[in-house]
Amino acid sequence: MLILPRSARDLGAELVRVGGVGDHVHIVTTLSRTLSQAQLVEQIKKTSSKWIKTVGASHRGFSWQRGYAAFSVSPSQLEAVLQYIETQQEHHRTHTFQEEYCELLRRHGIDFDERYVWD
Repeated sequence: MLILPRSARDLGAELVRVGGVGDHVHIVTTLSRTLSQAQLVEQIKKTSSKWIKTVGASHRGFSWQRGYAAFSVSPSQLEAVLQYIETQQEHHRTHTFQEEYCELLRRHGIDFDERYVWD
């Protein structure tokens, strides 16, 4: 379970929803007017990495991948996104994260080279 760091909340981000499966996580938050997406993600990764390494010896080697993806969500689509996050386990029985992510990029016309998408 990923915990949104208190320091992120202190920076003005409010947690809306967290969910995912073994190989990725979805976090929906608000974003403060004085905080960049990169700063928020850095804070979440740093704080959660420190925390998970205290959980037990099997987690001491944990590290996040270098990159991340960040998307804005229209208020009219927020409920659909939250529902999508709630059904991650079921959804990924038929589509891998990698397949779904590449399809999302294609659907929205984002050029990418798959050699550089994954660590």
